[in-house]
Amino acid sequence: MRAVLVHDYLLVHRGAERTFAAIAACFPGAPVSTLLYDEATMGRHFPGHEVRTSGLQRLGIDQRRFRALLPFFPAAAERLPVAGHDLVISSSSAFAHGVRPDPGASHVCYCYTPFRYAWYERERALQEVPRPLRPVLDRTLERIRRWDVEASQRVTRYIAISELGRERIAQAYGREAEIIHPPVETERFAPGEPEDRFLVVCELVRHKRVDVALEAARRAGKRVQVVGTGPDLERLRALYGDTAEFLGRISDEELAELYPRALALIVPNVEEFGIAAVEAMAAGRPVVAQDAGGTRETVLDGETGVLVPTGSVDELAQALSSVDFTAFDPVRAAARAEEFSLATFQRRFTDAVTGELALR
Repeated sequence: MRAVLVHDYLLVHRGAERTFAAIAACFPGAPVSTLLYDEATMGRHFPGHEVRTSGLQRLGIDQRRFRALLPFFPAAAERLPVAGHDLVISSSSAFAHGVRPDPGASHVCYCYTPFRYAWYERERALQEVPRPLRPVLDRTLERIRRWDVEASQRVTRYIAISELGRERIAQAYGREAEIIHPPVETERFAPGEPEDRFLVVCELVRHKRVDVALEAARRAGKRVQVVGTGPDLERLRALYGDTAEFLGRISDEELAELYPRALALIVPNVEEFGIAAVEAMAAGRPVVAQDAGGTRETVLDGETGVLVPTGSVDELAQALSSVDFTAFDPVRAAARAEEFSLATFQRRFTDAVTGELALR
């Protein structure tokens, strides 16, 4: 089969991009199509794959500014080069599933979530822009939402990353999806000796609710380190610079050293899956998270972490101050993480693609 692989944008190396790299490794030599590409950051993660981009690449837009191109992404996705291929595999949390394969081609979409800002975080998106621009953005998101439903009908088979993802695909697109949890490179991590501090690892954007984690830590009188950067960094630093240490974006090796030294990882938002939670467990550390979304499927409450009902500041603060996180068994946490290994993901994903092709 002549396969082509598609991802929304390849600008940073985070959870979705790691998953896409794991998918690409299953199809050596298959070309990659993406809206925007930073070769300096991402090139080494796709050896042997020709990377093709949309016309928007000529604008030289990077990770800090790509959101300004929002109105143009749907049309650009439809023009991504996928013609001449029998099998299209898209990795999508926004626009990649909207490509136009040849008639009769199979299109398998690994969907992290329908585009969040068009569907279930629209009000949050509107609040994050100046008031005069909100009507324009609202109309843009409505157009994208209509396009998104139409695009979903061109997908042959959806695969969701979690139960929450499966539910959102059904609600937004009226499509069924099986669940294959994303891969975690568990071999990168090993248990160590925890220190008296907590850890937050995520992109610093409003929907990650990092302020909830930091406020809970402050009320509990606990120190916390924050790994990640993003548009919310300066606001968070101004509010919590006295109790939180902001480390920015760090290397994989540095992160592997941080996890085992934390009392626990705090996950304050509802994640579709939450790779960081599994990484922390692979390093032998428990997780404190809201009892919802992906962490409900990965963290074993009372065994490999603590799940709080609503994830409010008060609930998180209570957990941080009252739970003995040194009592959790690192071996049990690491064993749980192994259930989400890279090898397990690749086996299940290739089986799903093979099964789809057998039906054609």
